[in-house]
Amino acid sequence: MAETLELRWHGRGGQGAKTAVFLLAESLIEQGKYAQGFPDYGPERMGAPIRGYNRISDEPVKLHCGVNQPEIVVVLDSTLIGTSDVTSGLRSGGTVLVNSPDAPEAMRKTLGLTGGSVYTVDATGIALDEIGKPIPNSPMIGALLKVTDLADIDDMAAIIGKKFEGKFDEAVVEGNKKALKRAYEEVRGDK
Repeated sequence: MAETLELRWHGRGGQGAKTAVFLLAESLIEQGKYAQGFPDYGPERMGAPIRGYNRISDEPVKLHCGVNQPEIVVVLDSTLIGTSDVTSGLRSGGTVLVNSPDAPEAMRKTLGLTGGSVYTVDATGIALDEIGKPIPNSPMIGALLKVTDLADIDDMAAIIGKKFEGKFDEAVVEGNKKALKRAYEEVRGDK
């Protein structure tokens, strides 16, 4: 039986968590993996807390429900920490990636974690610089790829280009690609 890697994303409506889980799944499927990406949210409004999930495997994934015991947690909005238990069910030795300018060691204390790995990247700052909007999903995908080596960064940039062309002007598409790659280089870990 193949191992299934499970990820849970925490964000707010309008930050691109839904798009991020879909882009990650699509990239992995194009690489021959089996993957799922889907959101879970209540009131559909900007700023409302949402969760997104990914499952990745070498064999078909037959489980279709939320992820309660993730190996990886991605937090697109650090203001959710303390109001939501973002690390709930995190597996022993798991990884947490947080959109924050804070050092990983400081974030570890904020999260109250003793084991596993904690990474931070200022995804909002990168998004503002490269895209002109505080939408951290592309930078968070880039940071995640560096931390996990799940997919090739250039392949992901191509997927973003393909998915965003026609929806956004060329400057926004290129800005997302730059944000993806910049976060890949700037993510910091405490291990």
